[in-house]
Amino acid sequence: MKTLLQTWNHISLVKQIIIGLLVGILLALTLPDRVSGITIFGDLFVGALKGVAPVLVFFLVMSAISKHKSGQKTNMKSIIALYLVGTFLAGTIAVIASFIFKVELILASDGGDVTPPGGITEVLKNLVFNIVANPVDALLNANYIGILTWAILLGIALRHAGDGTKEFLSNIADAVSQVVRWVIRFAPLGVMGLVFNAIATSGIETLFRYGQLILLLVGTMLFVALIVNPLIVYITTRQNPYPLVLKCLKDSGITAFFTRSSAANIPVNMKLCEELNLDKDTYSISIPLGATINMGGAAITISVLTLAATNTLGIQVDFGTAIILCVLSAVSACGASGVAGGSLLLIPLACSLFGIDNATAMQVVGVGFIVGVIQDSCETALNSSTDVLFTAAADIANKKKQKRQTS
Repeated sequence: MKTLLQTWNHISLVKQIIIGLLVGILLALTLPDRVSGITIFGDLFVGALKGVAPVLVFFLVMSAISKHKSGQKTNMKSIIALYLVGTFLAGTIAVIASFIFKVELILASDGGDVTPPGGITEVLKNLVFNIVANPVDALLNANYIGILTWAILLGIALRHAGDGTKEFLSNIADAVSQVVRWVIRFAPLGVMGLVFNAIATSGIETLFRYGQLILLLVGTMLFVALIVNPLIVYITTRQNPYPLVLKCLKDSGITAFFTRSSAANIPVNMKLCEELNLDKDTYSISIPLGATINMGGAAITISVLTLAATNTLGIQVDFGTAIILCVLSAVSACGASGVAGGSLLLIPLACSLFGIDNATAMQVVGVGFIVGVIQDSCETALNSSTDVLFTAAADIANKKKQKRQTS
């Protein structure tokens, strides 16, 4: 047994996750009833990540800002610009793809007992109230916008604190980071439980009914991940973007695919940024921020499902309205983290652009929940891996600029 464990520990985490994935698929297809208890591994893994992530974000951001010295430059402006451009372009690509490949839906499903926001004003209102939330309540409910706000404010307030206080905060952040590393070691078991539950519950055959929609969603996300984002990175860094793109997809995207939560994947992204030797003062803020506003995958989901609804109902979409949809999907996607249910519940908001009634729009949401086994996984993988990608791109560009200035 000891030899087996040593051999297992020498295998890279990505390979371990792939093994867990294959075992989960095999068990779901052959012994779905006999080993149904293994779903607990997936629930425990995601639960542990979600449990530790808010605490990690709070202390990392607060510690980083408290140690920030006047005159010390960060790349936050560049990173935020990349986040917003990436999200808008993702929504635009989704609109173009939906015009080229027209998909229709089977509107016979129910959206469930969920209430979508009444308009963009309500989305923004939710965001504002999340900002001023009680800090303890924000930590308990994983309100990352509230957590970020309080961490930034306390970090600024503690910039004039003694070195002992700052060192204490840094030690707490390091300790929580170590706990995260321990949790991540159980990723293969977690992935096995998650993929088993997905296949055993929904069944592969159920997804075949919505094959065209899934292909359009996944195809658009792949195009953004492998063409659009690398182009943005190339323009920013002026170097071959693919080694960085593929590393981010491999080390961040794979775990995000199975956890289906950008928030739960924050610890993984932090570790990847550390491996890439990025500026800790920057990524300790940009990664949690990206998990709330960098939502290219969400913009794609909102645009594709909305235009699929218009195709189904025979509604003609003109160029001007399509442009408005691009902007609306990008703005709505940035606010997705502040709305219970994420991107799917923002679909009725986009549908209202075309006069689609709420009852029909909620049926579209129901379709979204059905394909969510794949759609939500791919969406999260794109969102989360892009957080690291754009942070790294801004860091590389900044280092090149500093090198030119000193030479």
